[in-house]
Amino acid sequence: MTSHVEFADFATTLADAASKATLPLFRSGIAVDNKAGSGGFDPVTEADKQAEAEIRTLIKSTYPDHGIFGEEHGLEEGDSDYLWVLDPIDGTRAFISGIPLWGTLIALHDGKTPIVGLMDQPYIGERFIGVDNEAYLERGGKRKLLKARSCKTLRDATFSTTTPELFETPAEKQGFDILHREARLTRFGCDCYAYSLIAAGGIDLVVEVGLKPYDIQALIPIVTGAGGVVTNWRGEPADQGGDIIAAATPALHAEVLGLLKPLAKAPPSPQQDR
Repeated sequence: MTSHVEFADFATTLADAASKATLPLFRSGIAVDNKAGSGGFDPVTEADKQAEAEIRTLIKSTYPDHGIFGEEHGLEEGDSDYLWVLDPIDGTRAFISGIPLWGTLIALHDGKTPIVGLMDQPYIGERFIGVDNEAYLERGGKRKLLKARSCKTLRDATFSTTTPELFETPAEKQGFDILHREARLTRFGCDCYAYSLIAAGGIDLVVEVGLKPYDIQALIPIVTGAGGVVTNWRGEPADQGGDIIAAATPALHAEVLGLLKPLAKAPPSPQQDR
């Protein structure tokens, strides 16, 4: 049986390969395509596509029986329960704006839960890793064990979300308004970096809606490895995305879940799942 640590070490190899594709194109005036067409703005760049392609090539050569699911190139099923879940640049809007808060997200799911999570921000040289119920920050050749802050109440919490515009429905807007009003401090625009800062003890709460599996899976082992809690708004596992609560402590999570659960979307019916 291959250890989780070996998989985590391999994830760092994947992150190194991705950074060779992303860093030369960051702040380079790279061309931007719009995946949303004329109906909106969902940017993608050659850096996104190249980084994911590099990661996929390495996975296929090292673990050919593993599946791969990435934002840019979709799902390739494998012959085992293991599935690598990839977002080569989470925060493409930050990337094209020259803001160094984007990150490469790499997760390994074992068929039940993400067992390895990595968030790499190569421009500032920070790499967050979650594995075997621990979380680390690697920077400057040193590794530091991470522990989330002990914040237990929303009134003492620093709350972050990427943008208030995520919250579109009346229920979502009501949830955001409650958190924004009750939290001690609110910060915007950090994308995946906000979740890593829960592990690092800078932010206490991240709440977002409409996430895809590749937006959250790598971040779950990082937050939980530092003592935090990650679920959806119904208190269920968050690995399939949706509306997300990530909190530094079980007590803070319980308070926020109590506020947001009445506003949560109903789970899909069996007919909707087909």
